[in-house]
Amino acid sequence: MSSSPSKTGLLFGSFNPIHSGHLMIASFMAEYTDLDQVWFVVSPHNPLKEKSSLLADYHRLTMVNLAIEDDSRFRSSNIEFKLPQPSYTIDTLTYISEKFPGKEFVLIAGSDNLPTFHKWKNHEELLRQYHIYLYPRPGTKASPFDQHPSITKVDAPLITLSSSFIRKGIRDGKNMRYFLPEKVWKYAEEMHFYRM
Repeated sequence: MSSSPSKTGLLFGSFNPIHSGHLMIASFMAEYTDLDQVWFVVSPHNPLKEKSSLLADYHRLTMVNLAIEDDSRFRSSNIEFKLPQPSYTIDTLTYISEKFPGKEFVLIAGSDNLPTFHKWKNHEELLRQYHIYLYPRPGTKASPFDQHPSITKVDAPLITLSSSFIRKGIRDGKNMRYFLPEKVWKYAEEMHFYRM
């Protein structure tokens, strides 16, 4: 048995709602990289996003739990609910690393984050302390961080599905059933989410 810390990927998101694309990325990371587990970190409020379109934190966390249920590769985290808002990735990583000293945390991010990565709070410190596994996103432009030793590009499938596409589909009266895990779709239907 190896005594090295277990490697855990952190996938941050509003998950408004969580959809099949999120699960495909998490599953790819769990199966095709050296990560032991992937945690879905539900963000209470992204400083770069309008808050008005966001469902209550509790509902988004519930949908994540419905989506990952009994899959031992995954777990949800509401750790950012307890931290000052707006949440900054470096602060969450520092806090979660102190709380779980037996784990090595890796940030999972889409390649579309790289061109603006220099705007992230304490981004140099983040790259010194942590590793980032980058999955491809459509239309990503070149960035100065492309060859950074703390960043590993992972050859995951290119997934263009987005939560905003699903919200708009529901608002327009489309049947979005197969874009979401079955239980998430049922929950969103029962609660009449995204209708307005």
